[in-house]
Amino acid sequence: MALYLKYRPKEFDEVYGNEQTLETLQELLTKPNPPHSYLLHGPTGCGKTTLARIIARKLGCEGNDFRELDTADFRGIDTIREIREHMQYRPLQGKCRVWLLDEVHQVTREGQNALLKALEDTPHHVYFILCTTDLHKLLPTIRGRCSEFSVKPLSDRNMKSLLHKVVKAEGERLNKKVYDQIIQDSQGHPRNALQILEQALAVPPEKRLEVAKRVAEKQSQTIQLCRALLDGSPWSKVMQILKGLKEEDPEGVRRAVLGYCQAVLLNGENNQAGVVMEEFIEPFYNSGFAGLVFACYSVVIGGGD
Repeated sequence: MALYLKYRPKEFDEVYGNEQTLETLQELLTKPNPPHSYLLHGPTGCGKTTLARIIARKLGCEGNDFRELDTADFRGIDTIREIREHMQYRPLQGKCRVWLLDEVHQVTREGQNALLKALEDTPHHVYFILCTTDLHKLLPTIRGRCSEFSVKPLSDRNMKSLLHKVVKAEGERLNKKVYDQIIQDSQGHPRNALQILEQALAVPPEKRLEVAKRVAEKQSQTIQLCRALLDGSPWSKVMQILKGLKEEDPEGVRRAVLGYCQAVLLNGENNQAGVVMEEFIEPFYNSGFAGLVFACYSVVIGGGD
């Protein structure tokens, strides 16, 4: 079994980081009438779906009464209508029925309006948990109907604690440089970190640092972009990486690049990181993918002066 599945938290006290969010959630879920709609937002791989599953268990949802849908797979109004039809049925196994809608921002506007009606007219035995990596694409009215929680990437300290726990549980030992490399490349995302760790542990100790670097770059095109910008790669290479990032959230890529460069600067590894950060310091909310492309182009051209 993959490490990120083997060590996926099943209880709140097993979750690393996001202490304030966890505390608020636990308080809400102990009330006699907890909210019926939850909105978890944050970057990919930082634990939104894991928290959603814990919330469902705490609400008393069991077995087939829990439905997890990745909205990237359907997006249409028909699925939302089907959910609204099934909302009327009583739970089969537990105390309630829960629908987890992942990447809910990808639902069409018509679908979001239909979802809003479901959130406004929720039976007492039905709960919704919405997860998104792009909060700004959701209708404000949907946000207004939900209890909203920010799920942030792990701090370096929390990530190190998580990695130490898993390495120890696996009966292994890891060099400090490998720990530092995984922490830097995972960008605070526990799933990414454990995927890198798994492949590093599969090779002899002397090869683990090299493997960790290679796996991280293969796993994430954003990491490829960071390294290309820091290494002074030509525009032709940066351009090819950017083409593979067209479907990603530009603002999410910007924050990831800033986080990566921050880690590099604090480790005193590459002064080029400061140059990259200067071009990425302004948000891409208005300029979108074009803003990301221009920032990268400015780094490459400026580096060639």
